[in-house]
Amino acid sequence: MRNYLTIRRLATKPILAQEPIRKWKSVVGLEVHAQIASTSKLFSGSGTSFGAPLNTSVAHFDASIPGTLPVLNRKCVESGIKTALALGCQVNEVSMFDRKHYFYADLPNGYQITQQRSALANNGQMTFPVITPGQKLYYKSVKLLQLQLEQDSGKSLHDDYLKRSLVDLNRAGLPLMELVFAPDLETGEEAASLVKELMLILRRLQTCSCKMEEGALRVDANISINQEGDPLGVRTEVKNIGSVRSISQAITFEINRQLDIVSKGGRITNETRSWDAEKRSTVAMRDKEVLQDYRFMPEPNLPPLHLNLKPGSKSTDELLSVAELSEEIPELPEHTRQRLVEFNKLNAETAIILVNEPILLEHFMYISKSLKNLPTKMITNFLINDLLTYCNKLNLYLDDCNINSVNLRDILNCLHLEEINLQAARQLIDLVHKNPNENVSDLIDQHKLQQISNLHEIETFCHQAIANQPKAVQQYKKGKSKALFAIVGEVAKISGQKANMKIVVDCLENLLKTTQK
Repeated sequence: MRNYLTIRRLATKPILAQEPIRKWKSVVGLEVHAQIASTSKLFSGSGTSFGAPLNTSVAHFDASIPGTLPVLNRKCVESGIKTALALGCQVNEVSMFDRKHYFYADLPNGYQITQQRSALANNGQMTFPVITPGQKLYYKSVKLLQLQLEQDSGKSLHDDYLKRSLVDLNRAGLPLMELVFAPDLETGEEAASLVKELMLILRRLQTCSCKMEEGALRVDANISINQEGDPLGVRTEVKNIGSVRSISQAITFEINRQLDIVSKGGRITNETRSWDAEKRSTVAMRDKEVLQDYRFMPEPNLPPLHLNLKPGSKSTDELLSVAELSEEIPELPEHTRQRLVEFNKLNAETAIILVNEPILLEHFMYISKSLKNLPTKMITNFLINDLLTYCNKLNLYLDDCNINSVNLRDILNCLHLEEINLQAARQLIDLVHKNPNENVSDLIDQHKLQQISNLHEIETFCHQAIANQPKAVQQYKKGKSKALFAIVGEVAKISGQKANMKIVVDCLENLLKTTQK
């Protein structure tokens, strides 16, 4: 599915008015920097804790003290290899480290150690689902050109009041994986879906926390437009997009901005832009007309990184085995989706939602194993339509919600046994979240949430409802069956939303048939 905008050129001369309608398409490529989950930095032993006091996680090497040398972190290499394998990459037997020279105040060495020219892995591919509101689910594939290890820079802190800048080197040297994707995407939704899938994979592998709010995952997007059949257009780069939602918004805005420019006869400028989340627009940072010379050179203080690619080999102190590390890769998200569809008989959309929310998936797996007679659709509907909706209304992350799998199992079991109705089950979500130390049965008793199924009580409610809704009764007797819903709603109101609606409907139908005769 392509993202086309049809533009008719402005008719400034008679001949142009006869030009055919021109079709444009958007092209998007992503570069993702993922901070490797490690307790120490890529080339030093200093810590990596987020939020540590300023300049307290800085080794001599991080500060570029003369005479210090880099020591490669084995754990980071292992994480890089596992990530590369999970993304279908070809892991290289030999990779090299380079110096990439540029001068920032928060880069003490004056260069970054990276793997630009001979990376850890190449030629991967990701296939991921794309769900766009109002459109059919589809899968998209994108090539992963390169996965390389590199160190992060420090952080500059600008004080506008005192008119000075300070440097925090806690971040300097943090281990990163840079993933360079081919420009195979076309929309902001596709880009956001790619990043969501990547985050799921990295979290399964435990190679990155993916906490974008902490800078553990940063996304740069290269965006261009071109007419169908023409070479790629001039691209702009949107740097350091800080959330999945912003990825979609920033790319969509930038595509529309470029299309608006060309529709007015303008030209796209090769530049770097940033995303302003408050104004919901991209803002120019600097132009890229002059190609920066990074003066890449081999890192003289690090030998080539050799790996053992032989099948069945084992790692040693000197040489990591790719085959051994491949055995540590867990079930990946797409395999989980397939299993949910095949064995749990879920539809594809439901499986995608559960896998995209690991907490929901954990709840589903526990409840379906604990209550095997419970219909899976009943479980998924309650988790997605009720629990997830409740958390979204409160702007609450699922892992911050005080409801555990046991609570949900107990609520659903009571609902299945018709001890409570759906309205009461929804109330229990709020009650359990606010009273996490109380069990479900006690909360039902305390708040009198038991469903009323006593036929005598329900008949009383139904007689009252019929008396209160004479117009709906007359319409029903004239053949308008939908009028029954108004009377059922009246029963729900009279009973305080506690009446068993199955019994209510049967009772009302019988009573109305009797009065009809």
